[in-house]
Amino acid sequence: MSTLFTKIIDGEIPGRFVWKDEDVVAFLTIEPITDGHLMVVPRQEVAHWVDAEPELLGKLMNVAQKIAKVQESEFNAKRIGVLMEGYEIPHVHVHIWPTQTPADFDVHNVDHNPDPAKLDRNAERLRSALRKAGYSEHVPD
Repeated sequence: MSTLFTKIIDGEIPGRFVWKDEDVVAFLTIEPITDGHLMVVPRQEVAHWVDAEPELLGKLMNVAQKIAKVQESEFNAKRIGVLMEGYEIPHVHVHIWPTQTPADFDVHNVDHNPDPAKLDRNAERLRSALRKAGYSEHVPD
């Protein structure tokens, strides 16, 4: 059975994608901690990160780092938060989000009802910034 993330990747459920390549995608979360919060997700379904091949984990973190550098400048972040927890969806994923203070790491502060238009704007900001950073081949329209 497909995970929620596989359904998003396959287009069965809409997603605000900012990155797509043959192994990894990145899309905004629907419950952000801060503006620009997204998840980097492998196309391959792996339930727990300790079971993923090292090459896949390397690819996830490589893409996360590229996007994080763009998030940092685009959202004037002091740091980029990184989290892999996997309790809700059994599909490896890396959360990355712009932060200003340690309080921005409190996952209990997620916005459970974000403005969809704001999410769309944040996705477009990231896509545009990723294109400017030289990653156009991985940025969907």
